[in-house]
Amino acid sequence: QVQLAESGGGSVQAGGSLRLSCTASGTASYNTYSRYCMAWFRQAPGKEREEVATIGRDSSTSYAESVKGRFIISRDNGLNTLYLQMNSLKPEDTGMYTCAADVGGNCYNYIKWGQGTQVTVSS
Repeated sequence: QVQLAESGGGSVQAGGSLRLSCTASGTASYNTYSRYCMAWFRQAPGKEREEVATIGRDSSTSYAESVKGRFIISRDNGLNTLYLQMNSLKPEDTGMYTCAADVGGNCYNYIKWGQGTQVTVSS
């Protein structure tokens, strides 16, 4: 059973940076993780969950318009780890950040989810 665990959240002032990590465990074989499409989602209180960034098995990336130019998604397949470098943070970036995996590699059927890590940006 694949499990995802996030880390790296915290509180920061506007303009600051944070780096989130998401490590996968329980993958079937050495290179299984490399076949997943991975994504970061976030949810602010009272708002719907939104997709922040995705990275495909070919390392192609996509970003929500609200974070383009400020966030960078990356992955290290050797460590089964996904990252989200968040720069120039704004108060509206506050929320629970969760990583997710599409084990089929298609970037639309996310069936594995982590527990989330809280990010709070103060003005």
